[in-house]
Amino acid sequence: MFINKSKDGRNNICGKNISYIRKNMKISQRKLADLMQIGGLDIDKNAIQRIEAGQRFVTDIELVVFSNVLNVKFDKLLFSCD
Repeated sequence: MFINKSKDGRNNICGKNISYIRKNMKISQRKLADLMQIGGLDIDKNAIQRIEAGQRFVTDIELVVFSNVLNVKFDKLLFSCD
């Protein structure tokens, strides 16, 4: 049986990195949601919180917008930032 979760049980592998990058940019989850909406993705602060907590799946379309808004390459979202 295939399990659609990361090794640590999260629903995504980019949430921790999105949180790390967002905090380094010193912007709130609400501000990130606003920037994502300007970038063309209808997402709210609660969805950002759930993504960062690993409780929500992230689509490839969302990953593209996160990459553009955070001004980082995909690998920065998909591999450890620590």
